[in-house]
Amino acid sequence: MILFPAIDLKDGQCVRLKRGLMDEATVFNMDPVDQALQFEKAGCSHLHMVDLNGAFAGRAVNAEAVKAVRAATGMRMQLGGGIRTLSSIADWLELGVDRVILGTVALKDPDLVREACRVFPGQIMVGIDAKSGHVATEGWAETSNMKATDLGRAFADVGVAAIIFTDIDRDGLLEGVNVDATRQMALAANLPVIASGGVASLLDIDRLLDANIPLLEGVISGRAIYDGRLDLGEALKKLAKN
Repeated sequence: MILFPAIDLKDGQCVRLKRGLMDEATVFNMDPVDQALQFEKAGCSHLHMVDLNGAFAGRAVNAEAVKAVRAATGMRMQLGGGIRTLSSIADWLELGVDRVILGTVALKDPDLVREACRVFPGQIMVGIDAKSGHVATEGWAETSNMKATDLGRAFADVGVAAIIFTDIDRDGLLEGVNVDATRQMALAANLPVIASGGVASLLDIDRLLDANIPLLEGVISGRAIYDGRLDLGEALKKLAKN
């Protein structure tokens, strides 16, 4: 299982939100490159990045910050937030982003996801963000009538590299990862799944490992790392042993 430290970008800075609310943002580092280098120095091999402004705008807003991080680090990088066309996917992959995350567009234009998987095999991820079990879109500002597991099931055989499943109700609150909902998503989609939302401590890492969730690829953590509640070094050692 891989630990993906998160850098969420708002106005060029590293922030964490509570339940995805932009007015509930806490700035943890004004320099994304510095933060990424800290993660790399700690031993992280992967990085999860989200352009929060882009998720609301439907286009790249923090592109310069993403480019600077890509140029400065050797970690494998996955990026989401406002990526909604084949051309924007191509642009990011050409700039060295390893995998692109499609969120809102996965619900509103599933054919684009299928085409992207065909054109860019192994590099397309789907971000499914759930609020009370239903898919949220537009930077979590809207909630649809579709169940998160139904959306995951819809992409079971189109070539999606992995699903990032986020429980919005727990995101940024340090209330513990939703193990049961993550398991349900993995079983529904039959795809590699990355858990996100609510990670509070090493106990959550243990809970995910002990759950033996099929195809669990990893877990994303943000606030718990920034707050010091999750010891990054200890977490990486624990995962290396497993």
